[in-house]
Amino acid sequence: MDLLPDVWRQDYWLPPGVTWRDMDKLADSDRPRPRDLLIALPLALGFIAVRYVFERFIAPPVGRCLGVKNRLQAAAVPSPQLESFYSQRSRQPTQSDIVSLMMLSGKSQRQIEIWFRLRRNQDRPSQTKKFGEAAWRLFFYLTAFIAGLACLINRPWFWDHRECWRQYPVQPMERAHFWYYMLELGFYGSLLLRISVDIKRKDFKEQVIHHLATIFLLSFSYCANYIRIGTLVMLLHDSSDILLELAKMFNYGTGWRKMCDTLFVVFAIVFLVTRLVIFPGKIIRTTLLLSMEVFEPFAGYYFFNILLMLLQALHVFWAGLILRMVYKFLKGQLEKDERSDEESEAYDEEDDKGGDGNMDQRGDNYWEKSKESLNSKFSMLTNSCVLNNLSQHRASVNDRMRKAQ
Repeated sequence: MDLLPDVWRQDYWLPPGVTWRDMDKLADSDRPRPRDLLIALPLALGFIAVRYVFERFIAPPVGRCLGVKNRLQAAAVPSPQLESFYSQRSRQPTQSDIVSLMMLSGKSQRQIEIWFRLRRNQDRPSQTKKFGEAAWRLFFYLTAFIAGLACLINRPWFWDHRECWRQYPVQPMERAHFWYYMLELGFYGSLLLRISVDIKRKDFKEQVIHHLATIFLLSFSYCANYIRIGTLVMLLHDSSDILLELAKMFNYGTGWRKMCDTLFVVFAIVFLVTRLVIFPGKIIRTTLLLSMEVFEPFAGYYFFNILLMLLQALHVFWAGLILRMVYKFLKGQLEKDERSDEESEAYDEEDDKGGDGNMDQRGDNYWEKSKESLNSKFSMLTNSCVLNNLSQHRASVNDRMRKAQ
């Protein structure tokens, strides 16, 4: 408990030579207070409720207009023993597990492997679920970007980044920027609260790190009155996220391949420019160098820039995935999204060879191919039985002839 008062030491939050008394010069409505962050929790819960209504009543009719259809799936035959193992132990049984399950359920190895594959396919998220998630994110990012641009475009620091640090930290906070911060913080809080039930993708861990870093970044920058530069960071990120979610929506529909490809190319350009050029070249340069023209480094300065560097590392990771997709796209080999349309390692390698995107395209042909494969095996088995019968019959005839002689 003795350490708690040290959390708010002015040496951590304010530049050298500035005290909390200097911050008292601002009016209560113009001064960011840490307790204001508590508003983000009810906002996060509110976002979850609004999202439920949006995905239940608004996204489905929009999806039908774009031709979003769920793929046909065959249900696994009910088996209490296999279901218990699947839900309580593992979705991907080892060879020793399969042997145990064969003895327990009385099924063959092939039947058990097929059952687990069908069962995993049942747990794959439907196209309508993925479309609803993308539509909700698009709605928020588009609304936040328009609102953020409206309240920033006529501010001096939007055009001249040195204005972000003029008279820092004694800078009055505008009400529009307060709500811009709180809504963004509440939205990312809702994503973190729902991350266990949302679609898990291959970059699940990176998404968790991103949400946590964003929440810490928004919370700290608000308390330290980094609001001017913080609003620019939020606006920059929302600009490319809009195109990503819009491209995903058209990808889940039918007959929109050209539109999806066009949006993907535009998104890739915007993402690479904003995240790999503008963000490090303008934002990070502003926080690292231009801020030093006004104050000397302090603990908050280092912490804030470390969080920005962490975001930049994630940008580089995602940029690598996007560049791989661009390379495949130019060679005409792009069949799936390297991140967005393929679920996490919850599914086995055989299920993921074609990716989720390929599974969607192959859904109608999957059972036909399986039936052809089974028919081929039955044919081979029948031929084998016929040949065996003929061989036995021939041997029997020869034996009788020898006895007759």
